[in-house]
Amino acid sequence: MNAMVRFAVCLLAAVSMVLLAVSPSIARAEGLFAGMKLGGIPRGLPGPDEIAFPKKYDPGTIVVVAAHKRLYYVTSRGKALRYVVGVGRDGMGWKGTAQIARKAEWPAWTPPAEMHARARAKGVNLPQQLDGGPGNPLGAAALYLYSNGKDTLYRIHGTNEPWNLGKAVTSGCIRMLNHHVVDLYKRVKIGTRVIVL
Repeated sequence: MNAMVRFAVCLLAAVSMVLLAVSPSIARAEGLFAGMKLGGIPRGLPGPDEIAFPKKYDPGTIVVVAAHKRLYYVTSRGKALRYVVGVGRDGMGWKGTAQIARKAEWPAWTPPAEMHARARAKGVNLPQQLDGGPGNPLGAAALYLYSNGKDTLYRIHGTNEPWNLGKAVTSGCIRMLNHHVVDLYKRVKIGTRVIVL
C-alpha cells in the first residue's frame, strides 16, 4: 500500500472518533431493544450470534440499531443473527429504510464529493478511486443501499480497522469485520430490506 493510501485510510480513522449523539429516534430504538442482552463487544468479535429478536421484522430483513452498534439479520420470525458494527459518527449517521440494490466483492472505493471536501479542508487529497483489495477501506465486500431507486451513498461493508467496530466512527456507512460482511453477503439478495434505526 503506498504512503498516500495509508495516509488517507489513517485520516479516515482519525477523523472518525466522535461518539454518536443520542436523538429521539435513537431513544425510541433503545426502548424497542431495551430487553435484549447486548453486552459489550465480545472479545475477539466472534459471531454472528443467533439471538431472540422482535417478531415484527420479516425474515431476510437487515435491522441496524446505530445506538447499540449492532446489525441484525432476521433469520426467522423472532430470531436474528447479531453482528458488531461501526456506524456513523455524530452528524454523519443515516437513518431510514433502504434496499440492497448492488453487491460487490472487493469493491473499488470512490470517495464522494463531500468526503473529498472534508479531506481537502484538512489538507489531504484523497484518491479519485481506489481499486479493490486488502488495502481498500470498503474491505472484502460491500452492500449498496438505495432508497426510492436512488443511491444513498451509504454502504454496509467490510473494514481493515476492526478496532473501530462497536464505535460511532464512520462517515455514515456501516462497517463489519471482513469475514462477517462476507457471511452476510452470502445470505442477502438484491432487494433485501435494510432498516437503520
